Amino acid sequence: MRKIPFLLPLLAAAVLGGCAAPGGGSGQADVAPPDPSTRMFATYLSARFAAQQHDMPEAARFYTEALRSDPANPNLLALAFFYSATAGHLEAAGRLAQRVVAETPDDRAARMALAVVAFHHKDYAAVRRNLAASAKGPFTVLTVSLFDAWAAAAMGDKAAVAADIKTLAAQSGAEGVAAFHAALIADFMGLKDAGSLYARAAMAGSRSPRVVEAFGRYLERQGRAADATRLYESIRVEPALAPVADAGLARIAKGEKPAPLVTSAEEGAAEGLFGIAASLSDGGSADISILYLRMALYLRPDLTLAKILLADRFEQIGKYEEAVAIYEGIDRSSPYYRMAAVEAALNETRLNHNDKAIESLKALAATGPMDADTWIALGDAYRSDNRFAEAIDAYDHAQKALGTPAKKDWPLFYARAMAEDRAGQWDKAEADVHAGLKLSPDQPELLNYLGYSWVDRGEHIEEALAMLEKARSLRPNDGYIVDSVGWAYYRLGRYDEAARTLETAVLLVPGDPTINDHLGDALWKAGRRMEARFQWNHALAFSPETDEKNNLEEKLRRGLTG
Repeated sequence: MRKIPFLLPLLAAAVLGGCAAPGGGSGQADVAPPDPSTRMFATYLSARFAAQQHDMPEAARFYTEALRSDPANPNLLALAFFYSATAGHLEAAGRLAQRVVAETPDDRAARMALAVVAFHHKDYAAVRRNLAASAKGPFTVLTVSLFDAWAAAAMGDKAAVAADIKTLAAQSGAEGVAAFHAALIADFMGLKDAGSLYARAAMAGSRSPRVVEAFGRYLERQGRAADATRLYESIRVEPALAPVADAGLARIAKGEKPAPLVTSAEEGAAEGLFGIAASLSDGGSADISILYLRMALYLRPDLTLAKILLADRFEQIGKYEEAVAIYEGIDRSSPYYRMAAVEAALNETRLNHNDKAIESLKALAATGPMDADTWIALGDAYRSDNRFAEAIDAYDHAQKALGTPAKKDWPLFYARAMAEDRAGQWDKAEADVHAGLKLSPDQPELLNYLGYSWVDRGEHIEEALAMLEKARSLRPNDGYIVDSVGWAYYRLGRYDEAARTLETAVLLVPGDPTINDHLGDALWKAGRRMEARFQWNHALAFSPETDEKNNLEEKLRRGLTG
């Protein structure tokens, strides 16, 4: 049975340009290693290994130790600084940054770190000196303008703030960020135009939780509870924004007035760092994103969304234990607590700690029986543990909690269908896939699952092929979908087409025993028997399950006899 992963929704956030790590985006520079004759060579190798494993604290420790043996090595200095910062050791990183700028006065990363440390110590003049001394570049203009604006605001320099915001807004793609921070700064400085600026930021195309929360809090503080209520009600349907809406509506119901989203310049800078980190969403930028998030949390330890994003970045690089620790550190009073608890449990399943994940999710479901996300996560945990009856029951609870399902809820029906299929309840599984397709007719996963299942069962094959070809048109580089199309051709006796299609599937998903097995069958039927045996041997080498292994061994002995 194929394993089909679920994609979890990511939080939306404002976009801002990022900076490169020392030596490039990966955080690894070409370093001249210490003399191999010294005992510190092993320390250097340990540092490189830790960095390759994304073990930031160990990389920081070993690079710093290697630097002691070769204090004049600029690349070791840069890496010791970078990994100290990504490990969250900002004070140590600041001391190393001082050494960097002593040799390279305009080093961008070091000057940024020194500015962040100065923000932390409320030395706003030092912030601005370090920003002014930084080398300039396309992304640096964004970061320097943003952080100088906050330091200038703390010093009451309205003219400098206006100039910085103007520069920021002139950068392509930064209009929304400029509008958001202009509103935050105006609110922080007590300016009368804060309300119109918040409205402009909210309308600038950004539905980030921070923009919406800042505007909502402002409306509440101004006594505009009706306007705030309308804002919150309009965003409750979006999963990433629902916690903001629920917290705001709860305050309004109690008659409580919230504090501004930002109450100091360092908190404003933390918002900017969070925005940079959120914009670096591809896996190759995870280390850099972690760097900015560490800086943000150094300036504002209670920035819960930064913690959640930090955990997400650790998930991107496979550091699930670190992600769990971050999620578990989120306070129960946070509107994001339940989301974090669910994500922590999902990471426990990735670590094969299924029992722990299930117990955590059962306890969470008991405290929030109408929280569909918790029930779905519990169902997924049961399903990954092959406890299909319990998974189906959890998904049933999730459906009850949802009420009338929306288009976005199709994954629930897909998940329950897979559990029902594995539990031998194909009729129910088929009905659930149809229910998912009714909600979202163009989902390749649903089309592929139903089409492949029909083909494998020898049912509705012409109709299945049409569904599978539609799925392939929607996702042409998905090897599993291409395999399904090829297998449908095979079942229809179109062996040459099947072989050509399955050859493409093997290229897209090398190493899958089922796809190689299918290709072998198609090649045999197409009269290419030597190639067929070659593919069956490949499938056998890829460690198939026991029943598949026995079937392959029989084919290799006798070929296809039916």
